[in-house]
Amino acid sequence: MRNLMQKSALVLSLFAAGADEFKAAYAAAEAANKEAGKLRNQWTTTANTLAAAKKAADAGDFDKATASAKEAEALAKASIFQATSEKTRWKDLEIR
Repeated sequence: MRNLMQKSALVLSLFAAGADEFKAAYAAAEAANKEAGKLRNQWTTTANTLAAAKKAADAGDFDKATASAKEAEALAKASIFQATSEKTRWKDLEIR
């Protein structure tokens, strides 16, 4: 009985750790997506990936949820890069 209780406690602590890691990754992704929104350059793929992360977390699959949240953050950061680089890149065009 004691061994079973120890295993249950271990599973619960791993579950909580997975949930905490997901929450941190999701918060970072949302923050990056919000920044992209301020630049008026949010990508629909970012929103879809955030939704997939939330769905996986709701199902208890925190590994998949965390991976999706990290992917969403990368997408949001790429959209931020695109928005900021295009503000100045147009000046590099050569008019012919």
